[in-house]
Amino acid sequence: MKLAPFFLLPLLLAACGEAPPPPAAPKLVRTLKVGAGSPCAPGTPLCGQVTALDGADRSYSGEVRARIETTLGFRVGGKIVERRVDVGAAVKAGQVLARLDAADAGLQATQAEAQLALAAAELARYRDLKARNFISASALDARETSFKAAEAQAGLAKNQSSYTTLLADRNGVVGQVLAEPGQVVSAGQPVFRLTPDGEREIAIALPEGELGGFKAGQAAEVTFWAASDPAARPLVGRLREISPVADPVTRTFAARVSLKDADPLLPIGMTATVRFPTGAAGATKLIVPLTAIFQQGNQPAVWIVGADNTVRLQAVSVSAYTDSGAVVTGGLAGGEQIVAAGVNLLTAGETVRVSPQVTGK
Repeated sequence: MKLAPFFLLPLLLAACGEAPPPPAAPKLVRTLKVGAGSPCAPGTPLCGQVTALDGADRSYSGEVRARIETTLGFRVGGKIVERRVDVGAAVKAGQVLARLDAADAGLQATQAEAQLALAAAELARYRDLKARNFISASALDARETSFKAAEAQAGLAKNQSSYTTLLADRNGVVGQVLAEPGQVVSAGQPVFRLTPDGEREIAIALPEGELGGFKAGQAAEVTFWAASDPAARPLVGRLREISPVADPVTRTFAARVSLKDADPLLPIGMTATVRFPTGAAGATKLIVPLTAIFQQGNQPAVWIVGADNTVRLQAVSVSAYTDSGAVVTGGLAGGEQIVAAGVNLLTAGETVRVSPQVTGK
C-alpha cells in the first residue's frame, strides 16, 4: 500500500509538462464606416448619409379644420318639418336652423296653462275661505303646493314648446347636415355639425413608419394651395396632438397642427401643406442600422472600433427610428468605423477582429 504514490508520480509529471491552452480568439464583428454607402435598406450591409432625411423636405398635405366642432340637435323628439340651412352656410348665434312639428308641444303647453289657471282660481278661493276661518291652514297649504306644481309644469311645457326650434348657439359654418325634413328624430340626436368661428388648425395624417420622428410641440410651417401670393410667408404652427390609434384603413395616425396668427374665418376644408423643419436646409443626417444601436439605459450608443481594433462605447443622439435605420443627429461626425451587429456581446476595451466589408449598392 505504501508503494501506490510511486505509481502515480509518472502521471503527475506528464500532466505538469502539458502546455497551457491557447487564448481565445478575438470576436469577429461586422463593421461599417459611418457616412459611406447608401441608406440602410433591408439586406444592405452599409449605411450612409442622407441630406435632409428628416428635415426641410418632409412635408404633408392636410386640410383646415376647426379645433372645436359642435354637434347640434333638438332637445325634444319629433318630426322635422323645416330645414333652413345647407352645408357650408355661415350662420350667426341665435339663427334658426330647423324646426320640428310643434303641434303636440303646443297642445301640452295649452293643457299646462289651463291646469295653472285652475290651480290659481282654487288657490284664490281657498285663501278667501281661510280668511273667514272656514278651512284649516293645512288645507290652504295643500292648495299652495298644487298651485306651485301647476306653475312649474306650465313653465316646463312652455320650454318644451320652444325646443321645437333649433337655434345656432354661436357664429360658425355648417359643416355637415345629419337629418332631413320628414325624418323623426329623438331628443339629442345630431342634426347639424357646426364649425364655430375661432381657432383654426390643420389636420394631417402621419405614416406609421415615420411616427417616431414626431413629438407634440414640434415646430411646423404651413402654406395654403389657394394662397393668392406664392411669395407669402408661411404661417407658424405647432404639432398639437398625435392620435394614439392608427386609422384601420390607411394605417396612418391623425395629427393636428395648431396655427399662430391665423384668420379665424379661414375657410374650412382648404388644402394646406405642413412642413416640419428640423434644421437648416441641406443639413446632413447620418443613418446607422438599428442593429448597431446599443441601448445603455435610456441613452443610445454605438461601439466604435479604434485603429488597434479595440472597441469603445460612444453615446449618440437619435432623432428618429425608421425602416431605413436610426437617424443620428449627434455623437458621430462621419468616417468612424462602428460595429454593425452583435453589439450586446461586447465590452469596453475588448479587442475584436473585423470581417471583410461588403460594399452595398
